[in-house]
Amino acid sequence: MPDRFRAPADPAIRLTHADRDAAAETLKEAYADGRLDDDEFEERLGLAMQAKFPADLEPLFSDIVPRNAGMPTSSPKAHMPETPPTGSERLWAAGGHVSGYFLFPLGPLLVLLANGNTSPFVRRHAVEALNYQLTFLIGSIVLLGLSWLIIPVLVWIPMLLGWIFMPVIAGFVGLVGGRWKYPFTWRPVRE
Repeated sequence: MPDRFRAPADPAIRLTHADRDAAAETLKEAYADGRLDDDEFEERLGLAMQAKFPADLEPLFSDIVPRNAGMPTSSPKAHMPETPPTGSERLWAAGGHVSGYFLFPLGPLLVLLANGNTSPFVRRHAVEALNYQLTFLIGSIVLLGLSWLIIPVLVWIPMLLGWIFMPVIAGFVGLVGGRWKYPFTWRPVRE
């Protein structure tokens, strides 16, 4: 339970909007870390937004936040937006998408290994490109095995067209510093 939400000496002090927002951010971080599943996250987020007193928040954090942890969102830095990517980060992100043409999943994987730990922007794009290339590769192998049927061939044609055009579009989005999510993609690799 973060110290900020422990019951004060006067339990009648009500929570502010900032307190509820901070609680929501802590729950989002726990969800992103995998400490909460979808249903738990939705339920706890709803309860946090309806909380009126610090005691209402205690059960929401008792099993996900260490006792000595403070609220990371209470610092001014946590309210600042993510810094814009540098030119080299944007180039690496675009390279992660386009490298799939030459090395299939190995291209984005190499970009992820080379720059994924130094830049969240590059990591996000490299992981997305890696997941897309894995989806295309595994889907192609499965559909090739089922090629004696007509329907897999009809499914593989749009997959191939997507593989031809979408990495270029994603690379351009990365080059201009935007976010990109490939449609119909299996995401075994997480950020």
